[in-house]
Amino acid sequence: MTGARRAAVFVLSVAVLWLFALLPARAQSTPLGAPLIAAASAQLDRIVLYDLSGGRRELRFDTREHMVWDFTPDGCRIVFTLDEPGGVSRIYSARLDGSDLRPLVQFADLPTQDWSEWEPVVNPIDGRIAFTLFRRETPPGSPVEETYHIAWIPAEGGAPQFYSVSGDEHSPVWSHDGAWLAYVAYDGRIPGPDIFSTVPPTETSGATPVPKEQLLNEADLWVVSVDGGTKYRLTAFPTGSVNRPVWSPDDLLIEFFYSPRANNDTVWMIGNADAAIPTQLNFEWMLGLDATWLPDGNAILATMRDFQGITENRLWQVPLVGNADTEAVQYPLDSALRFIDYPRFSADGRFLALRSEYHLAVIDTTTGGWAWLDDSNPGNTPPAWSPAAYTGETACTE
Repeated sequence: MTGARRAAVFVLSVAVLWLFALLPARAQSTPLGAPLIAAASAQLDRIVLYDLSGGRRELRFDTREHMVWDFTPDGCRIVFTLDEPGGVSRIYSARLDGSDLRPLVQFADLPTQDWSEWEPVVNPIDGRIAFTLFRRETPPGSPVEETYHIAWIPAEGGAPQFYSVSGDEHSPVWSHDGAWLAYVAYDGRIPGPDIFSTVPPTETSGATPVPKEQLLNEADLWVVSVDGGTKYRLTAFPTGSVNRPVWSPDDLLIEFFYSPRANNDTVWMIGNADAAIPTQLNFEWMLGLDATWLPDGNAILATMRDFQGITENRLWQVPLVGNADTEAVQYPLDSALRFIDYPRFSADGRFLALRSEYHLAVIDTTTGGWAWLDDSNPGNTPPAWSPAAYTGETACTE
């Protein structure tokens, strides 16, 4: 069946949900329905909200770059950043109509240009927001120090508290039950003769410290409990980096890409337990772009390129046992959807949003039909779905 025919079947089969495929967008004042998708424009000059009954709304707060990250647990507010030239970023929340704009992080320890906030994620249970806090400091008589820490603030905002202070942490992601936060932490090592080698400690004991700029900066996966009382390092690769961790639906496993060097990726998973042993799911290097899990947790969906002899980045279903280099299969998508990135399932698992050649599309997994959300408004950022608790803007009382 052609892409056009499948899209037509989709619209007919779920017309109540998908009037936006046929009708003009609603006026800004019309309440948005559910579920809801938030995405940033390609120019990062606005945030666009779409519901699956035809609603569409654009939010422009000022001339700074807009990046939407998440919703509050009730779905009635979006959490986003506004970026200024030079890399200074601030976290805000606002109602779905753009009103009640609130800056969330209160930090007066440094001049404005010497600190920044990035990649906020909302705890799905208590609403606290974890994020990466950048700081630039110049201790007396010392060179400038730039550090990145995993911090958090209450749902209503406030002064940052810290989960990690090792100095180079990124990519926080909450478990679905809100009990754990995974992130990656970088550390420098002295490079060895090849990408899989490092200099043994015995060869550097008592030696002059190696300048920081000569070290290789590589990351491992860490987990911390929501109360900060328990923290452990999940991976300990002697070389290479872990990136883009994603929790399984039952929060027992974390998927990640491991890279011995840039753009040479493999897919792994590990149990959320101290001293857990990671499992490698493929062995041939490829470029891993992003990943999620099937809603039932039985497989990983990864966008990969240069995989199984296919250059184009496609959406692959990676089994949790065996060798994905031969056993992974492409997730069934219409042939019109190409160069896939940022797959994201709705809270109930029925709909799959993704980027296809920068355009945002949504697939109904029960029928296989699909529709474009922004064929005339491309972008290159992940979409964010409203949580299960959100039933529509009319139910928002705040």
